[in-house]
Amino acid sequence: MTSPTPKTPPPLSLLEKVALFSRLIFLAPPQIAFNITRCVSLAAVRGIPLGFYVDCGFIRFALGTLSPRQLQYMQPSTASTYRKWIASRSGKPNVTVEDGTRDAAASYLDDRLKFDVESLPDGASTILWVGDRRKATKFVYFFHGGGYVAPMMPEHLEWCLRAYVLAAAELKRQGKVTDEEEVAVAVLQYTLCPGAQYPVQLCQAAAGLEHLIASGVKPGDLIIGGDSAGGNLTCQLLSHLLHPHPASKPIHLSEPLAGAFTVSPWISVCADTPSMKQNGSIDMLSGSMMKSASNHLLGGVGSYDAEQKQGQGWAMAADVDFSWFDGLREVTCALYVTVGAQEVLRDQGIAFAEAVRVRNPGVAVHLEISKHEAHDFILLEGKRLLNDKGGGDGDALKRMRTWVSSVFWSP
Repeated sequence: MTSPTPKTPPPLSLLEKVALFSRLIFLAPPQIAFNITRCVSLAAVRGIPLGFYVDCGFIRFALGTLSPRQLQYMQPSTASTYRKWIASRSGKPNVTVEDGTRDAAASYLDDRLKFDVESLPDGASTILWVGDRRKATKFVYFFHGGGYVAPMMPEHLEWCLRAYVLAAAELKRQGKVTDEEEVAVAVLQYTLCPGAQYPVQLCQAAAGLEHLIASGVKPGDLIIGGDSAGGNLTCQLLSHLLHPHPASKPIHLSEPLAGAFTVSPWISVCADTPSMKQNGSIDMLSGSMMKSASNHLLGGVGSYDAEQKQGQGWAMAADVDFSWFDGLREVTCALYVTVGAQEVLRDQGIAFAEAVRVRNPGVAVHLEISKHEAHDFILLEGKRLLNDKGGGDGDALKRMRTWVSSVFWSP
């Protein structure tokens, strides 16, 4: 089977633009007000901090009301976001500042945040680099979330910078690693729906991994991972490494990956789990949104139904028997799964992590269930950091950095 070819969607029509602005003018104010009131009220009843649940109300409107094409019309593309973020960082990295003097982390980044893009063979996907790949000794291959319909956000890049690139800088400062240790992040810019459906994004992720390895990156020095849909793509790629998908070239690793992580992974089309029912009104996502997202990615893709019936879990890891992931220790040494107790995708992530732990005792599985968090709160922490130049790293980001440091530089 040959890899499907991404298609460039036509520009937004006049009718689509009218519909979009009508929704923004007439639907947005009352719907956002209702969402915020409900999310914050439920958070208060549950005795958890309220701040990020205001953000949940805004995001819930966008993801639940706008079409994929309208979302993409409203947001900068992934490539544009990367270009602007790099430019905004050039010569003035946004890190903690004390007494008007840039700290050591700022100086460390001066020559490490440069515009660096590599095209992949399909001509539609690219690798966007955060950090200096030429100096790096460790690497993270990152897949952004957004339901396969929303472009990458600057918050994703802030996360990559602080959790991964600066992890080495912090350990150097503490004298725990040598001065030669560096981390660079390869961010995959993949094709969004409706321009492409499954398995195009898997083929692009596999091509990116193949490119990294061909460039000299050793699997033992590489962590792969992402958030939400990016967590899904992580599981797709792990599946491909275990069971090569017929639409993509097999990849034979010389050694297992150092690790893999999934943040609030979306790995099932099921919208009837307890967490969907318990958290469908407080989270930024809902069961109906996930059904819609599944349709965007898999609707009309007949191969998905056939794969599921045969127990093949490339598309949705939690929709087949977890024996599909037997032998994962040959692919990765460690797995980090983090979910929020208040999110609709909680049960999917827990089931996946626990199944891998039981079936693959050689994989160091680390599962975190954060009591106060809903979906993808590490991303919302990034938003606060971008808006507050003096802000410190959030709890989710610190936990991620701790895990990455333990995988790359464990005693």
